[in-house]
Amino acid sequence: MDWKKLRFDWNRLRGFLATAEQGSLSGAARALKMSQPTLGRQVAALERELGLTLFERQGTGLRLTEAGMQLAEHARAMGEAAERLSRVATGQQQDIAGHVTITASEIYSAWLLPQVLPRIRAAAPGLTIEILASNAIRDLRRREADIALRNARPEQPDLIAKRIAEDRGSFYATPGYLATLPQIESLPDLAAAEFIAFEDPGPHRAFLRELGAPVTEANFPIVSSSHLVHWQMARAGLGIGVGPLGLGDPDPQLTRVLPELEIPYPVWLVAHRELHSSRRIRLVYDLLAELIPPLLRAS
Repeated sequence: MDWKKLRFDWNRLRGFLATAEQGSLSGAARALKMSQPTLGRQVAALERELGLTLFERQGTGLRLTEAGMQLAEHARAMGEAAERLSRVATGQQQDIAGHVTITASEIYSAWLLPQVLPRIRAAAPGLTIEILASNAIRDLRRREADIALRNARPEQPDLIAKRIAEDRGSFYATPGYLATLPQIESLPDLAAAEFIAFEDPGPHRAFLRELGAPVTEANFPIVSSSHLVHWQMARAGLGIGVGPLGLGDPDPQLTRVLPELEIPYPVWLVAHRELHSSRRIRLVYDLLAELIPPLLRAS
């Protein structure tokens, strides 16, 4: 490491990151349990050290400048690494106890989370983990869950969201069902197929049309509000279903309808502001962020 290039006080960087995540000096000062004037001086000193303007005033809060956004990304990684180092050094995981609720889609709850929960349980045996399997967007602000695993970034500005990975999905069906159709070599050929719709067929139909499949209402004779039921119907040969590659590719009963088709979509980890003050929530959040991406990259 070239120590001569480190031109800033790391403690001031902590104050900057807290201000960036809280959106105001007052909120950051409460989170760090320090006075607002002291924190303000730290942030101002960091700006002088770096020769950058990191915040612009916006109403009663602060908004990151372009330089501030770039710095925040690296500062957040440093903060997370420092917290993991602290836990390793003190062995705090074994002391953490309590209840943590994770909400995720039915598919992720049944397929992805069982692969990571043993590691979480080993790190903190005193925790009780509740999985809220739901395809609905749960409101973290009302404490319906502590942590959410989502495929869309939340719109609420007071939630903490981190894009941890990119998953990929495709269309799957049984070889027996595909044998009843004309040969499918491209997306327009899907006009002859039947799909198992997930909840409202409208968005499903619109998505297929955007991809280039000229489907109509007649292509969706079966609808289910449950993704697990949707998947089992595809496995039963009732039509074409959609699912992540890590679930569909290893399934001996299913095959990709179009082998080259892969649909990317983001994976976001979301929590409310209690993440900054709750050791148990922070531990589970960090472990999910660490353990899930390799599972999706391997799929």
